[in-house]
Amino acid sequence: MRPPGARPTGAFESACARCFKCGNACPNGCIQFYGLRDGVDKAYTPYIHARERGCTLCGECGKVCPTGALEPFEATKESWLAHVDMGTARVNKGLCYSFAGRTCGACYRACPLAGQAIKIGLMETPHVDPAACVGCGLCEQACLHLPQAIRVLPRDVYKKARS
Repeated sequence: MRPPGARPTGAFESACARCFKCGNACPNGCIQFYGLRDGVDKAYTPYIHARERGCTLCGECGKVCPTGALEPFEATKESWLAHVDMGTARVNKGLCYSFAGRTCGACYRACPLAGQAIKIGLMETPHVDPAACVGCGLCEQACLHLPQAIRVLPRDVYKKARS
C-alpha cells in the first residue's frame, strides 16, 4: 500500500519524483520502494508492507515530498481521519485467536485509533470500523497469528471484497 497522504492511483505515480526523500525521512523505516521488476509505472515509488513494518503516522514523509505526491498532514487523530486513507483492516475470523475463544487483543492495542478504528467485544474480538480505519497497518504488524488474522487491504480492494 502507498504511504499516508498519497494521491489516488495514477495521479500518485505521475506526481512522484522518485527522489526517495520520503523513505529517508521516515523515522520508523517503514517506507520501501518498488523496483523495476514491479513494472515501469511503479518503479522506485514508495510503498509500505504492513506485515514487516506498519506506519506510525508521524507525517514526516509528506513534509519532505517535493511534488505533493504525498500530501502533508499533522500527527494528530483528527488529521489522520481527515487526510490519511491508505486502506482498511479486515479481520479473518477463522484465523483470529480471539474469535477462537483465546483472548488476544494485540491488534487493538497496536492501533493508534483504538476505540474508533478497532473496537473490541467479548474475549477481545476485534471489530473494524472502515470509516475510521486509516490503514496504517500497525494492527497487521502486531498480529500474533501466522498467517496474520488481520490484514490491511488498499481501499479499492477492500470495497471489492465487501461487495
